[in-house]
Amino acid sequence: MGEGGIGQFLPFILMFVVVYFFMIAPQMKRAKKEKKFNTELKKGDKVITKSGLHGKILELNDKDGSCVIETLSGKLKYERSALSMELSTKLNAPATKK
Repeated sequence: MGEGGIGQFLPFILMFVVVYFFMIAPQMKRAKKEKKFNTELKKGDKVITKSGLHGKILELNDKDGSCVIETLSGKLKYERSALSMELSTKLNAPATKK
């Protein structure tokens, strides 16, 4: 019964550590960045939704987590979670000269 001891569980422990560093930790970091992006939104910001709709923020509602976006077709109400952090960041990034 004393044979192996913790050595028997070492492969499982190593698998958990690998899964944590390659899957769980990056996802937590991404979620934190997404939350920061949503809290830093302000009126006048140009955004792109995850479905590809382009617009400009007119109103922010902190109570229900929504925002009103002005598009070419009019005003639309969206959840803040529907805004794409990656696409909106690229849209607002300063243009680089070639």
